Amino acid sequence: MGERDRILPMAVGDVNKDEPLWKGDGMTRRGATAAITYMTCAVLLVMFNKAVLSSYNFPCANVITLLQMITSTTVLYALKSWNMISFRTVEGRNTLADMSSKLFIPLETYIRTSPLSVAYLLYMIMGMASIRGVSVPMYTTLRRTTVVFTMIFEYILSGNKHSPTIIASVGVIVLGAFVAGARDLSFDFNGYAIVIVSNITTAVYLTTIARIGKSSGLNSFGLMWCNGVICGPILLLWSFFSGELEMTMHFPQLYSPVFQAMMLLSCMMAFCLNYAIFLNTTLNSALTQTICGNLKDFFTIIIGWLLFGGLPFDWLNVVGQSLGFFGSGVYAYIKIKGE
Repeated sequence: MGERDRILPMAVGDVNKDEPLWKGDGMTRRGATAAITYMTCAVLLVMFNKAVLSSYNFPCANVITLLQMITSTTVLYALKSWNMISFRTVEGRNTLADMSSKLFIPLETYIRTSPLSVAYLLYMIMGMASIRGVSVPMYTTLRRTTVVFTMIFEYILSGNKHSPTIIASVGVIVLGAFVAGARDLSFDFNGYAIVIVSNITTAVYLTTIARIGKSSGLNSFGLMWCNGVICGPILLLWSFFSGELEMTMHFPQLYSPVFQAMMLLSCMMAFCLNYAIFLNTTLNSALTQTICGNLKDFFTIIIGWLLFGGLPFDWLNVVGQSLGFFGSGVYAYIKIKGE
């Protein structure tokens, strides 16, 4: 079986040859599919994680992340061993050295992608810490400013510039976020600082994916594999020394079949989500990925309210969420039309 035959339909290959949505589009069909896939996986993962963390009160978020990473790496190892996927892009087949070793990728490629792994670890650690110091409305408000940091880092790292219309749509998103959280603007310097740092690490992570993904010779599967191989051992040590592994072993519901099923679904959906993030960011852009995150939040709020309830009605929140959705829709329209 040739390497071209091993690439699954949604693996990153020759993006330039992908067909547009319709004549004159700036976003390809595969790019649009990647964006929709990301939002679907993200919403489902939130629901599964809520079942594990809230319904069962499982206290060890780092262990969940570790299990998700182990699952992702194991699935990739099996698919690669069975020649069902490739780790290289079309261009990478001509530039990367032999990948027949047990780790599949040359050592120099792991070194080259290590900034992505460092960015991922910082993004993961700060993301978990950021929600503890502020209320949920204020957390949502501050997290949506990630789009601004993403635009800044795209310009610094890649030289990407955006049109006034895109900048205006991002401004509407940020305005909507602050309107939505206006009734909860209680000042907490430490909490604010942690969320802002989390936004910066998120922007760096997404921008690093876009930059390394297009220059490493690796497709989305290859980048995910490097992330798992480099970050997995570090996260294992982190969970051990923080005491979370011991807490997990003594968790009362550990052997509950339903809890294990929810954990398994969470791990499998995390694999799909990580792939969708890499695919969406490499096919489209880091900013598109961030905008999709805002759209995902809108659907998560609605579905979460329908399934779990508990969301108080507030006209400012409704207006703010509507502004954010409108801004994200305007951005999506601009990208589709290629302006």
